[in-house]
Amino acid sequence: MLDPSSSEEEGDEILEVKRKEVAAPKSVGGARLSPGRPSDGHAVGGLQPRARGSASGSSGGGGRPSSPSPSEGSDKEKEDLGKMQREEAERKKRLQLYVFVMRCIAYPFNAKQPTDMARRQQKLDNPDEQAAQIRRELDGRLQMADQIARHGGRFPRFASREMEPMFIEELRSSVNLLMANLESMPVSKGGEFKLQKLKRGHNASIMDMGQEDENTLSKSDVVLSFTLEVVIVEVQGLRSLTPNRIVYCTMEVEGGHKLQTDQAEASKPIWGTQGDFTTTQPLPAVKVKLFTESTGVLALEDKELGKVVLHPTPNSPKQSELHKMTVSKGCPDNDLRIKLAIRMDKPQNMKHCGYLWAIGKILWKRWKKRYFVLVQVSQYTFAMCSYREKKAEPVELLQLDGYTVDYTDPQPGLDGGRTFFNAVKEGDTVIFASDDEQDRILWVQAMYRATGQSHKPVPPTQVQKLNSKGSTAPQLDAPISQFYADRAQKHGMDEFISANPCNFDHGLLFELVQRLTLDHRLNDSYSCLGWFSPGQVFVLDEYCARYGVRGCHRHLCYLSDLLERAENGAMIDPTLLHYSFAFCASHAHGNRYTSRPDGIGTVTEEEKEHFEEIKQRLRGLLENQITHFRYCFPFGRPEGALKATLSLFERVLMKDIVTPVPQEEVKAVIHECLEQAALVNYQRLSEYAKLEGKKREMYEHPVFCLASQVMDLTIQNVGRLVTPAKKLEDNIRLAELVIEVLQQNEEHHAEAFAWWSDLMVEHAETFLCLYSADMDATLEVQPPDSWDSFPVFQLLNDFMRMDYNLCNGKFHRHLQDLYAPLVVRYVDLMESSIAQSIHRGFQRESWEPFNNGSGTSEDLFWKLDALQTFIRDLHWPEEEFSKHLETRLKLMSSDMIESCVKRTRVAFEAKLQKSSRATDFRVPQSICTMFNVMVDARAQTAKLCAVDLGQERQYHSQIDDLIEETVKEMITLLVAKFVVILESVLAKLSRYDEGTLFSSFLSFTVKAASKYVDVPKPGMDVADGYVTFVRHSQDMLREKVNEEVYIERLFDQWYTSTMNLLGTWLTDRMDLQLHLHQLKILIRVVKKKYRDFRLQGVLDSTLNSKMYETVRNRLTLEEATASVREGGMQGITMRDSDEDGDN
Repeated sequence: MLDPSSSEEEGDEILEVKRKEVAAPKSVGGARLSPGRPSDGHAVGGLQPRARGSASGSSGGGGRPSSPSPSEGSDKEKEDLGKMQREEAERKKRLQLYVFVMRCIAYPFNAKQPTDMARRQQKLDNPDEQAAQIRRELDGRLQMADQIARHGGRFPRFASREMEPMFIEELRSSVNLLMANLESMPVSKGGEFKLQKLKRGHNASIMDMGQEDENTLSKSDVVLSFTLEVVIVEVQGLRSLTPNRIVYCTMEVEGGHKLQTDQAEASKPIWGTQGDFTTTQPLPAVKVKLFTESTGVLALEDKELGKVVLHPTPNSPKQSELHKMTVSKGCPDNDLRIKLAIRMDKPQNMKHCGYLWAIGKILWKRWKKRYFVLVQVSQYTFAMCSYREKKAEPVELLQLDGYTVDYTDPQPGLDGGRTFFNAVKEGDTVIFASDDEQDRILWVQAMYRATGQSHKPVPPTQVQKLNSKGSTAPQLDAPISQFYADRAQKHGMDEFISANPCNFDHGLLFELVQRLTLDHRLNDSYSCLGWFSPGQVFVLDEYCARYGVRGCHRHLCYLSDLLERAENGAMIDPTLLHYSFAFCASHAHGNRYTSRPDGIGTVTEEEKEHFEEIKQRLRGLLENQITHFRYCFPFGRPEGALKATLSLFERVLMKDIVTPVPQEEVKAVIHECLEQAALVNYQRLSEYAKLEGKKREMYEHPVFCLASQVMDLTIQNVGRLVTPAKKLEDNIRLAELVIEVLQQNEEHHAEAFAWWSDLMVEHAETFLCLYSADMDATLEVQPPDSWDSFPVFQLLNDFMRMDYNLCNGKFHRHLQDLYAPLVVRYVDLMESSIAQSIHRGFQRESWEPFNNGSGTSEDLFWKLDALQTFIRDLHWPEEEFSKHLETRLKLMSSDMIESCVKRTRVAFEAKLQKSSRATDFRVPQSICTMFNVMVDARAQTAKLCAVDLGQERQYHSQIDDLIEETVKEMITLLVAKFVVILESVLAKLSRYDEGTLFSSFLSFTVKAASKYVDVPKPGMDVADGYVTFVRHSQDMLREKVNEEVYIERLFDQWYTSTMNLLGTWLTDRMDLQLHLHQLKILIRVVKKKYRDFRLQGVLDSTLNSKMYETVRNRLTLEEATASVREGGMQGITMRDSDEDGDN
């Protein structure tokens, strides 16, 4: 990756930029170069593009001479030239911006990075160069502030002249803050040492004047800590010992503890043992000794065979190597070699180390080769220290603050060293020399990063290459970093890397990078609502802090970009707009005594003008969003966005940051927006309804399968000939959509308008008022006495009566006034229609059972119930009119039911009069149907004629009493019919009364005939016929009549009346003895009647009445008398009547 801070140390991934190398147009002064470009043709920046068609040599060549007036060709050439120049300028601008942004990413120091960026930063090369670049930039900004303060530089146009001194102080304080942040950071992640907080001595004219003594370092400040790993692999050349002798090695660092390897046989002295040591000596002495176990009895110590002493450095080879050992006395093996590896880690605060020749005026006064270490004490403090072997503290140290390092030519009179460089400071010069070019370049680069100087040293070999003008001769001593620099030069990046950041307008550059970042962010696959990612925010914050971009300018540009996207339809979080606007408002409206969010007290005229422009744009955007709140915030999404928009709108209306805007003013503006919103919403809703209706017509039309031309023509014709029914259908669909819109507003947007709920009510009324115009027009074209429009009222009224704000509102009252005459007219017509249906129905009534009554009664009750249900389902909101309708319908139902009851009573009586009076009479089904009509009428009366009066439910007394009286009369008539039939049976029995001629003749005839044939019992057919009649009538009534109470009442009266009739008949014959045949028939009739009525549920109190006891006693007496006569009762008796099933 390209390192944007250095042209000498770059990664392998260099940005490939195709440069447009074209010649410049010929002019009087020869080839025209870009500003600041050297005349040798090799400086970075490129030539200006040449106009198309211009000659590279002389102006001759047979071309047509140009006319004095500009031609079309010259205009075209100028246009192309201008376009190429603009493209080249834009390219350079973006490359320069790329360099600045990459520096922010490579070495951030103003804020904490996101984790993912921290991982990526670890892959960037050369963090020390990045830190040095930052120090140089901050120094440049301090120098610029000092130059403006001393020489009266050009200030921005402020709101008042008092802000000019404040501007200088703000520049200095911002740089000092960045320096403090930089100084508090360690050089690299994971360092174990702590950097000391030392004040910077460079640029002492601006910072910390007169405090040089406090910046002086002591030798204890630069103590280092090293970790050594000593790995002993094997020993070679051990031949004098027997193969089974035990050998081992020891290792130690001078001044530290001693470690020992495992034991091994002399035939195979291999270990691979590692020993770890720590030391503070840059040049430690590592001693390794070889021992063998002593075999002597009196030997106290093992015998030493050889040793080796090494002085490793961090630059020493890390791999294992063979070292010749110093052989001890008495050891015959003179060629002992030990293979070992020593790895000495480089601490974090050591930037470079190695042997150099050095001489200076104050330090290192003798030209001598010494071991040097470049130590970083803090971010702004570095020291060049010389060390001796086995010493932890430096012999001498040079604090590099204020020094400038550069390459130099060999110095005469100094023997030793091949390549030279020096460090110069006012009053002091130190000359260094190394043994090879590459080592010199590494030392110069490290010291260049440490000094923070603005001048960048260039190796002489690179300068020679640049001056060779295309020479391809290889540079034998050229360092590898030179090739990296050549690659940057080749790709055109050297100009941008070496550019001074203080010479650029970072406000414009930041505006560009922020706009491009926002474009990239909004193109993500997920919605960000304008918020930057944490990594993007980090880079932008770092850029602003590092290059002094004012916070107000940053947020104004951000607001401008966000407004541009929002105006083009992008979804931007209003909370984000609120944050940026509040920042800018606090900055623009604040005074010198109020604290601003970024601590900046100066305000430029350009910022104030830009803020007012942004404020007007933002107000227009917010008004548009409030007007189109249904479409800008669909279904209340993003959540809380509309509420935040209203809060931001109230903030935008404020004249300053202190005085709140009057609520009446806010309310008036929002009221106007909501009025426009009602119109916009209804227009879009109408268009949607029309489009939906056309689609439905197209798919429902019978000619849909024809060609598209015919189909379009048909749809147009249908649109021109819209019927009233079609208009009503479309209006109902439109009413459904209107209700849906109002419900969505209440569900998703009402909470946001909680402070202005009355305005939302007015918005809804305005919206409904627009709909009422279409509704009125639709109802006007409907035919008279048409009830198809009632669904419109039901749909709208059911919605508005449940809404506290819209109930009995303007539109609701208009709806009631429109439909009240229609409801009254509908009730009048229905009353007339029901009355006519009753008259015609009873004239044609067959009294066949139908549901709970007859066909006419069921139709009547259904119509009455349907009418009341329809009126009730209207849920008329006005209480007085609703009570009036309810009372009228109850009275009408009462009148209709009364008419039905009376007509049924007349038909019942007529039916009984036409029926038979003998025992062959069977209760017809029509009689039961009439009873069921009465039952159903009573049940329907409780539902159709009930009137709610307070907590009581009072019924219409007249119709209720009428039904009861009619039922009683019908039961009485039916019982009278049954009594007449029994009278006919008793009349037949009266012919057997004692003393009559017919009785004597009949008895003689029977006796005579019974001697010759089997004569049936006389009179039993009469009894059987009557019993069959009773049972059939009971079963029919029990099965067909739906009311148990009426049946019980009928059976009670029937039993009582017939028993009274029998008692009366027997009482009239108290002085006469019953004929045997009379007695048998009566016993049969009384026993069966008692038994059958008891089975039908007649109470015992009714069954065992006094009249029954009288009849029973008389028949029992007559039975006893008749049993002594000739022939007896032939098994017919009054005894055991309950168990007798056949007699």
